[in-house]
Amino acid sequence: MYKMLPYENQMFLDVLHEDGLVICAKGLGLEIVLLNIIKVYCDPGNLVLVIGSSTAEEDYWISQLKIDGVKPLPKVLSADTSITEREKIYLQGGVLFVSSRILVVDLLKQRIPTAQITGFLVCRAYNILESCQEAFALRLYRMENKSGFIKAFSTSSQSFTYGFTKIERIMKTLFVPKLYLWPRFHIDVKNSLDKIKPQVIELHVELTSAMMEIQTCLLDLINYSIKELKRLNPSLDTEEITVENSLSKCFHKILQTQLNPIWHRLSSTTKQIVSDLKLLRNLMISVTSLDCVRFHSMLSNYASKEYVHRSSGWLLLDSAETLFTTAKYRLFNSKKEICPEPNPKWGGLTEILKEIEQHSKESGEIVLVLVESTKTCCQLKNLLVKGADDLLLSLYNKHIKDKPIILTQKNAPKEETKVDISDDEINNEELNEDDLKSCFTLTQTKNKEGVTFTEYTNKLANETLKEPIIVIQQYKKDGDFLSFPRTLRELQPKYIVMYDANMTAVRQIEVFQNSDAQFKLTVYFLIFAGSTEEQAYLTTLKREKLLFDFLIKEKAVMVIPKGQDGKDEDCPELSRDLGVHPSDMLDDDEDKSFNPGQTNKIKETPKVIVDMREFRSDLPVLLHRRGIDIEPVTLQIGDYILTPEMCVERKSIDDLIGSLKSGRLYQQALMMCRHYTKPILLIEFDQNKPFDLQGRFYLSKDMTTSHRNDITSKLQLLTLHFPKLRLVWSPSPFATAELFHELKEGKNQPISSEAANVGLESGQNFDEEHFNAIIKDFIGKLPGVTSQNIFNLLNKGKSLIHMLTMSLNELKIIAGNSTDAETLYNVLHRKLKPSNQQTIDVKSEPSKGFRATMAKKRFKFSNKKSK
Repeated sequence: MYKMLPYENQMFLDVLHEDGLVICAKGLGLEIVLLNIIKVYCDPGNLVLVIGSSTAEEDYWISQLKIDGVKPLPKVLSADTSITEREKIYLQGGVLFVSSRILVVDLLKQRIPTAQITGFLVCRAYNILESCQEAFALRLYRMENKSGFIKAFSTSSQSFTYGFTKIERIMKTLFVPKLYLWPRFHIDVKNSLDKIKPQVIELHVELTSAMMEIQTCLLDLINYSIKELKRLNPSLDTEEITVENSLSKCFHKILQTQLNPIWHRLSSTTKQIVSDLKLLRNLMISVTSLDCVRFHSMLSNYASKEYVHRSSGWLLLDSAETLFTTAKYRLFNSKKEICPEPNPKWGGLTEILKEIEQHSKESGEIVLVLVESTKTCCQLKNLLVKGADDLLLSLYNKHIKDKPIILTQKNAPKEETKVDISDDEINNEELNEDDLKSCFTLTQTKNKEGVTFTEYTNKLANETLKEPIIVIQQYKKDGDFLSFPRTLRELQPKYIVMYDANMTAVRQIEVFQNSDAQFKLTVYFLIFAGSTEEQAYLTTLKREKLLFDFLIKEKAVMVIPKGQDGKDEDCPELSRDLGVHPSDMLDDDEDKSFNPGQTNKIKETPKVIVDMREFRSDLPVLLHRRGIDIEPVTLQIGDYILTPEMCVERKSIDDLIGSLKSGRLYQQALMMCRHYTKPILLIEFDQNKPFDLQGRFYLSKDMTTSHRNDITSKLQLLTLHFPKLRLVWSPSPFATAELFHELKEGKNQPISSEAANVGLESGQNFDEEHFNAIIKDFIGKLPGVTSQNIFNLLNKGKSLIHMLTMSLNELKIIAGNSTDAETLYNVLHRKLKPSNQQTIDVKSEPSKGFRATMAKKRFKFSNKKSK
């Protein structure tokens, strides 16, 4: 069992004794606190549900509890677990990791003994507002269980500071009355981590003159882009948009938060500036992380004519010209010979490893080299094995000399509309299989020529090595943030080289030194002096301190209403009267006439049947808050059944476009129109994005005007094919919930058993009609046939061949409209000539073949009565 430090023990006791929200600084070991809390409740007499955890965290906690011999171990409930198995597991008790969607369905279906639930543990509590399913599960739990606990945890202080009173809204949604803040400067944390301090050796590496010149140019270009952004958008809140903040990872999250709601109102130039800021920031990171060859190769991709026309104008500045010239200058020496400039950190790393080898007293000591990305990990492995000169020459031959010519698209988009681009996309080079590794192990050998490094293989595993073993590893190995603490405990390294600066890793090393380290660690901290890398690291520290200062002030003035924990009956967060219609708020004695024969009718609670797959969306939660009961059912047709006659198919914008292209929406509309008299297609927009179908924000960057018109045309064709289908446009799930509430006013409630069987049986009546469904669909698509006259045609026509024998006057009487009758008559009887044989007299009648084919198919089934 891991030893808990004093501050971790205090954190554990605080939240164990009283429910609350714990916000902890990154790297302080919150996962250890959660591990001990889970261990406390691993008992069959408890039923504790953990939501919001990742797969890596679940595997980590279960493996550690297994090592400690804890029984019963926590169980993971996924979509692969059957309903019967889940019900048995719930009754067995213990700690369960369960997804929010499965949990909500089981709570609504009463498969979980809600009254017997001991409590909830909520990981990543900052997602509770965006992830409505977790909030819905807590709401259902607290409505039925007033004695259980709710404990929430998070390590992202930044996520609680955006928006108006966000921390208070999150606490209300979580039903927690207490807020526990644990920053790095907390007195208990400081005292715990200062007991044993690792020996830290800071090495400030100087940038070369060329790298300094490139960095200055990029800062000028970023400054220019930010000024242009502010000039073009004076009403935008630009307090956080600064050159200093642009170096941090969260800069584009800040931009995205501010720009998403108004994206459709921004000019194309502003959108391109946002994209260019992302590009310039990636270039800034690449100056210090990449070698000069790959940096030049990456930069040359943006020197194309197409990109110059598409960019916001930074390529036309003097700083951009200096940037390209200096990047190329780094590849050659003064004699114009190929001599790529090595990264100054490479020499620093080599010297550190030599120094460690000289001071190493024991055999096989482990040196852990920490890097930020897998590309840097592979780069350092090749550097130590091949040497700097050979590595740079091979890279030059691969990326510069023999670089393949990439054909540019002539129809490239003029605007870059994608805001959210991954920080890992630093260049466009494809990775080899070796590059995908996030950890390499090397051995160090000393000979006459100096020190050489060899990749560690299985052949050397059984040999006793006198020289240090070098392990190069990414901070988040395979994307798992728990991998670094696990590596420290497994390897027990004596020396750690931080090749890239990382705030979280520094704290994890401090925690490891005071809890599980067998040696006093020696940490080498490599950083470029006076560089943007150093500034970004300091900005991250400063920003986190300011965020915790803000949360501390918010906590001091925060008003916690009585009953916020949801254990009182009058908790406002548990009320379901948000959807009360104004007419229902009148007293019974007001504005109502007296009727002796009328009895007081108890108003029935409205009910909506929801497809199981729809619980990934926010709408079921909002319907429940409005006082509408939700019944989860696996539906074959539609997503929501409002009444026995009314079926709704909900589509988000992305889903709508995909369904129109694949033809899936046509089949869905066809089945809805067959089985329901009031089919509805609901097109729902994101509440945080513009209510605009034509906005480029929703469409891919290569979406042109013709593509957008094509989507509109397909919607028009859909309405022409299915006249009975109604299209409803909703700006947000909140508006949809209100609309559903109004549509159900005075209507009958749907029956779940009938809704589940719709679409399963063959030969059933569609909308209680006695018509052949295939013939009905065919007739409905003929020109001149409308929703007003189709039933007359089907009732008074015996078959297709009988309708072909009708005269124009007979069709006019049946259709009730002379124009529609003439259109239908011409379609059925006019002889069509091929377009390339306009002058040839066609003797054969196409209608004969049509009659022969369809003659035996009748409008009505023989065993049905006509209407």
